[in-house]
Amino acid sequence: MLESQVLVLNRVFQAVQVTTVRKAFSLFYKGHVRAVLEDYSTWDFENWCDIPVQPHDEVVMTPSSAIRVPRVIALKDFDRLPRQDVKFSRHNIYLRDGSRCQYCGHKFPSAELSLDHVVPLSRGGMSSWENVVCACLACNVRKGNRTPHEAGIRLIQPPRKPRWHPVGHFGASKFHPAWRNFLDVAYWNMELK
Repeated sequence: MLESQVLVLNRVFQAVQVTTVRKAFSLFYKGHVRAVLEDYSTWDFENWCDIPVQPHDEVVMTPSSAIRVPRVIALKDFDRLPRQDVKFSRHNIYLRDGSRCQYCGHKFPSAELSLDHVVPLSRGGMSSWENVVCACLACNVRKGNRTPHEAGIRLIQPPRKPRWHPVGHFGASKFHPAWRNFLDVAYWNMELK
């Protein structure tokens, strides 16, 4: 339960990120955030602890009581807009490609994947979103220091820089139902580029 997900909003109720229940409770107890219910009412920690727990509620047990898990929290002092750029990292490349080799199309655990430069660095390729893909070890060795065309293999899809969303790496089926009101509002109010 403590590692499950909580949606974090900024002060003006825009989705900023997703965190764990453990981190959310830490912020909540310290007074940095308020719990937010689906009706947009906000609660500080002391008042939240006074809410009677219902049989269907998700709870965290303490030695003296059961505390309802807040599924949406709002930061009290953070009103900046969510980050618009996706950080170029191994983790985010795996997320973008769905942990799927971009040459053979098979899905692998991250320990069995590597990153491949479509145009090798030694041939002028760059380490960028548009030139780095997930590749299984067998396909990466097969491709070697060549372009996919030279190696006789094809990319499943051309690599692109992903568009950022604070919960974009989750499929819609993994959204907690309590997030729906906040993500729908974020979707319709997001600036188009």
